Amino acid sequence: TGETHPVREFTNLTFQNIGIELEWSGKGENEIGKIKTIDLDKAKSLIDYSSKRDLFSFEFTSELKTGDIVVAVDPNYYRPTEVDLLIGDAAKVEKEIGWKAETKFEDIVRLMIKSDMGKVLKRGF
Repeated sequence: TGETHPVREFTNLTFQNIGIELEWSGKGENEIGKIKTIDLDKAKSLIDYSSKRDLFSFEFTSELKTGDIVVAVDPNYYRPTEVDLLIGDAAKVEKEIGWKAETKFEDIVRLMIKSDMGKVLKRGF
């Protein structure tokens, strides 16, 4: 699509989809994301209870609280950006097989969250 999205934007959107607003502090490898607000009802709205109603009873709760650090850089994986920007070019695949990206970034993030929530309910982690 030629779109670029910083990791922070992806992280904010991901947490927003489960009802958590983050606040950021620090820089580089010392940057952290802390919980600013929590809305459990938003997280509950992602769960499709209808398909699992007969299998078990599930109550969505959270031990998370405002101020908890939920995002931090692991020094083992941190490295400064080596290049300014990497953007894929889908022109070749569009030309050869007619495929064109149609799903918006925000929708992809929501689909990923719903899928992961389904796995958590099924597997328990």
